[in-house]
Formats: sequence, C-alpha cells, structure tokens
Amino acid sequence: MIFDTDVFIWIQHGNVKAANMVNRAERRCISVHTYMEFLHGSQDKQHLRRNQEFLRDLSFETLPITENIAHRASIYVEQYVLSHSMRAGDALIAATAAEYGLTLVTSNAKQFRQIQEIQLKIFRP
Repeated sequence: MIFDTDVFIWIQHGNVKAANMVNRAERRCISVHTYMEFLHGSQDKQHLRRNQEFLRDLSFETLPITENIAHRASIYVEQYVLSHSMRAGDALIAATAAEYGLTLVTSNAKQFRQIQEIQLKIFRP
C-alpha cells in the first residue's frame, strides 16, 4: 500500500482507525512527495524529528520520482486540471501508486477517483 499524507495527519490527531490501517499493511510505502509534505507540516525541530521517527519506526519505504512517474503525473495534470483541479502533488502521488501497482490509501478520494490506473482504498475517519 502507498499512503497519502492525510492518513498520517489523522494518526497524529489520535485516530485509531488510521493507525490500525497502517499497522495492518504488509508493505508501507509513500511517495517522496508525501515524505516532503509530511515533513513540511513540522512545527519545530522536535516535531520534525518525531515525524521522521514515525516513518522510520513503521518501516515506510519512500519511493522516488522516476522519469516515468513524472511523465505519468504530467499526463494526469493535463487530463484533470480543469475537470477535477488536479494538483501537481496529487498527480505525483497517484502516478507513483500507478507505476508501482500499489493501492493508494487516502481519505481524499475526490482528488484521485477519476484516475483509472490506480486502485483506491478510501479511509473514512
């Protein structure tokens, strides 16, 4: 599974369902964009360190943005920017899921539902 940043935010707010979903995953992946988004939310050095430890302690694999992922993401933006307000970050996350054949776990289904190449697992807090 590849996780969207919103799942981590739910965990930080104490959502047990989100934590259980992560704990049950056999393979825990994130795109490098999700990694940067998650760290960007850090408020100070301690919070940054806790966020990094969270990802390390749960053995998250950070998947790089390859040339194929970048190309696929640009196609998603071209196709869906007007109809679904597709943002570059979401396109990169979706393209990473598609390229690696991983199910994308998110509570923001609206941002990804139109992309046929990915399988979604909708998290409902």
